[in-house]
Amino acid sequence: MEISDQSILEPLFSGWEETMIWSCLQGIMGRAYADDGADPQSAQVVLGDFCFFSGKPDKELIRNKPSGRESDFIIMVPRDDKWASAIEEVWQSQAKKMTRYAIKKNPNGFDREHLEKIVEQLPAPFSLRMIDRELYNQIMAESWSRDLCSQFDGYEDYKRRGLGVAALVEGQVVSGASSYTVYNGGIEIEIDTRADYRRRGAALACGAKLILECLNRGLYPSWDAQNLGSVALSEKLGYTFDYEYIVYEIRGY
Repeated sequence: MEISDQSILEPLFSGWEETMIWSCLQGIMGRAYADDGADPQSAQVVLGDFCFFSGKPDKELIRNKPSGRESDFIIMVPRDDKWASAIEEVWQSQAKKMTRYAIKKNPNGFDREHLEKIVEQLPAPFSLRMIDRELYNQIMAESWSRDLCSQFDGYEDYKRRGLGVAALVEGQVVSGASSYTVYNGGIEIEIDTRADYRRRGAALACGAKLILECLNRGLYPSWDAQNLGSVALSEKLGYTFDYEYIVYEIRGY
């Protein structure tokens, strides 16, 4: 069943330092489900392309797809090996086992001068600009960049709760760093670059600028890495790798 008072699930997710879970349990973004509304033993949190499971493994929850969800792709994140085994049993060949990389959350780990230097050294032909309505519309019109802003209900919602930086070439967005999701006290960073502009310093500068903007606002810029390239980028910005964890990419969800 869907849970409207997500805070009831806090004991099941206790100790899991994943900001998308926090977003949902705080009632800010996402949807939550459990096996029981009064005394839940198994829980599912769904936000964006991600789905988190905790408590006692429950195959019905693993099969559960939120009503109204159109995408047939999702990344399932098991709390432990028992959940992982259950996901494999339910989804079988549709479940692609992958490794992601958690980054330590250290609010005091950033060097402002270093980040400012990265921004200042952005090479030509790039220029940086905070994401406004015009850039938001550009971003949402392209498949490569849509994840930068896609979890918000239109530009007004993004303007109110989101935060982002874009790198432009001749007025066109070619890279960006933005709030994939938000939670009380911070954001989860999403960084994307158009294929023909990668490895030219744009993503690094966007990331540095976004972190500085977060620090100025008293927000924590949380980072989670899809691959080792993302880990390396995060380390250039002052983050520290924490641990690897297993996820399952599900197609045909």
